[in-house]
Amino acid sequence: MDLNDTPQQASFRRQARAWLDAQKAQAPPRSGSYEDPEYVEARRAWQRQLAEAGLAGVTWPREFGGQGLGPIEQVTVNQELARAKVPGVLDVIGIGMLGPCIIAYGTEEQKSRYLGPMLHADEVWCQLFSEPAAGSDLAAVQTRARRREDGSWILNGQKVWTTNAQFASFGLLLARTDPDVPKHKGLTMFIVPMDTPGVTVRGLRQISGEAEFNEVFFDDVALDRNAVVGGVGNGWGTALTVLMFERVTIGFGSDTFASPSRLAEAVAADPVARADPEVRERLGEIITELLAVRFNGYRALTALAKGEIPGPEAGLAKVTMVNAGIAATDLAADVIGPDALDPEGEWSYLISFLPGLKSAGGTEQILRNTIGERVLGLPPEPRRDKSAPFSELRAREQEAVAG
Repeated sequence: MDLNDTPQQASFRRQARAWLDAQKAQAPPRSGSYEDPEYVEARRAWQRQLAEAGLAGVTWPREFGGQGLGPIEQVTVNQELARAKVPGVLDVIGIGMLGPCIIAYGTEEQKSRYLGPMLHADEVWCQLFSEPAAGSDLAAVQTRARRREDGSWILNGQKVWTTNAQFASFGLLLARTDPDVPKHKGLTMFIVPMDTPGVTVRGLRQISGEAEFNEVFFDDVALDRNAVVGGVGNGWGTALTVLMFERVTIGFGSDTFASPSRLAEAVAADPVARADPEVRERLGEIITELLAVRFNGYRALTALAKGEIPGPEAGLAKVTMVNAGIAATDLAADVIGPDALDPEGEWSYLISFLPGLKSAGGTEQILRNTIGERVLGLPPEPRRDKSAPFSELRAREQEAVAG
């Protein structure tokens, strides 16, 4: 593996760096409240600028407004955004996960209608997957979509932990359309306009003080027959594509190494901490873990560049990154002291926010099971629900408990 830029990649990096250096003075802050309409609008405007400069949707085909480049160029953009200390796109979920899904599975009409406004942040998207009883076990979703005689659908159910739902125009939703087949087979993916009557969004306030996540309720929501993405009953395969892009998006985020580098600066600025061998050892362990994530990520990057689908190793990056980030904030609290909890400082937010990421994008326990089974070849966890119709699962579970 050659980690140096090719001449073409070096040229692309120079162009991205030059544009960002010229525009960064007018960029919005990298962090802000998504409850502040002015901040959200500033991030929308910044995403439009990135899209017009060819720095958003880098891997999207040119026909849909992208650059038609590879994942290496996307990582280059992420690195240059971090270097310039400016934010990336507002709609990370749409650009990084849902857009590629529509490109892969959507109809020509869907691609024409949705991708352009998504790329330019005219319409922000949210991912409507997790439910109160179906997060880690995503195939257990209970939100139901019933097909009417004219081919349209009626949607009922609830989603939770939905990022950006409070200002999203559309959501990509996984629903159960056939309860009489095994749970992985009776699922369908839908595009849901978030302003449809019957859709209710409620914010969930976190320990950090922000309400970045939401719960979303669907009460007799009417959907057009053209709302289906990927075909009726094919929702599980479509969802796996979204989840694969989610792992890649998390693994190659522009701020992956930003917090530890700021932590290193804080340690260097404190003469007592700088001289403490335990502090240096803890900092070294954190940076070593994140460097391991970086080089493991290059494996996935190489696979993507060859047109292959990254394997479950991407989940390892998520587990390691989150735990290293938490270790970094713990060390920051020890080094900086009470000032680390100053609400106006950067560390207070990270200290309260990062632990929640252990559940976001797949819980650590589920990801460890996947890594154990599919990477290390360990025996799979016993399952009773793989072949049973979804409608019979609860009765079978009750029988197992009683027996």
